[in-house]
Amino acid sequence: MTDSSQLSKVQDLERAFDVFNQVSQELTQAYAGLQARVQSLTDELAVANGELRRQYQEKEALSERLGLLLNALPAGVVVVDAAGTVTQANPAAGAMLGDALCGQSWQQLAAGMQAVASPDEFSVGGRRVSLAESVLVSGGGRIILIHDITAAHEMKASLERNQRLAAMGEMAASLAHQLRTPLATALLYSANLAKAELSDDARTRFAEKATEQLKRLERLIQDVLLFARGEHIGREVISVAGLLSEAAQTLEPLCAARGVEYRREGEADEAIIVGSRKSLSGALLNLLENALQVCEVGGAVTLKVAVLGKRVSLSVRDTGPGVAPEQQARIFEPFFTTKGQGTGLGLAIALGVARAHGGSIDVLSRPGEGAEFVMELPAGTAADIQE
Repeated sequence: MTDSSQLSKVQDLERAFDVFNQVSQELTQAYAGLQARVQSLTDELAVANGELRRQYQEKEALSERLGLLLNALPAGVVVVDAAGTVTQANPAAGAMLGDALCGQSWQQLAAGMQAVASPDEFSVGGRRVSLAESVLVSGGGRIILIHDITAAHEMKASLERNQRLAAMGEMAASLAHQLRTPLATALLYSANLAKAELSDDARTRFAEKATEQLKRLERLIQDVLLFARGEHIGREVISVAGLLSEAAQTLEPLCAARGVEYRREGEADEAIIVGSRKSLSGALLNLLENALQVCEVGGAVTLKVAVLGKRVSLSVRDTGPGVAPEQQARIFEPFFTTKGQGTGLGLAIALGVARAHGGSIDVLSRPGEGAEFVMELPAGTAADIQE
């Protein structure tokens, strides 16, 4: 082998070592960079794990606080999934509806509740409760809040009774005067009946007048007793359309006799009210008869019905002189009346009926433009009752 070939091999070997050294340096640098990146990712992961751990601990603490709060709530809380099955219930709900609620069908539990007063109030195990639902958008379920309103209802009934008794005590003198007047008139006519020289026509006339005054006494006493006793609504399912038809059958002949037009506006459709047919019919007729009494010949009494969601509005409008502003503030007070022979209890009783059914009565009037009494009541459909 010549010197030149040996020299060439040495140079090739040196170049190979140079390339190898260069690659080794690049690998070393890449490895160092990789180690730095790994360390950085490790640090970032540690920070992320620490944040997740902190969030988890906060959520655990929040969950614990919510659990304690849920158990301490006096109101019942029931969680229902999308299938209608109870998945969670607090102790208050168990006390109201019975233990072991989880796994039961909420529809079956609700079927065992008896509706009272309004569609959102029920009687369960001797308690009066109200229900409120909230939809869980994420899971498709519901949260049902159950309030025990037994004590509040009893206090309200007691307060209303005390107010009625107080009002009766304050107006005892006025009531005695109203009783004495028709009684004295009836006694006077009765005394005339005993006269031997009285003709048969006069005797009949005096008897009719005495009977009329006694009936007035009877109506007055009935109004007083009804006001003192208060309203106890029943559980009748009342068709609003049927209620309006009954009112029309009574009022139309009275309107015709006085030369007043009776009008109907709006449709009740399939709306129903749960309560006392007799009480509601009496309250509605009271409003209609009051409207008729203030109308002149050629005037009109209008009964308008409107169904707005879970409420029904019964509006009675007249073409009379209207109600003065100073009278509007007192028109529903017991014994307040602008009529010569009125008891002043009709509107107070009607308002009591509406409130007992979970509704209200308002008056809208301007002097000279007639008056409108609007009674709003909770309503539903036959489907609501079946549910």
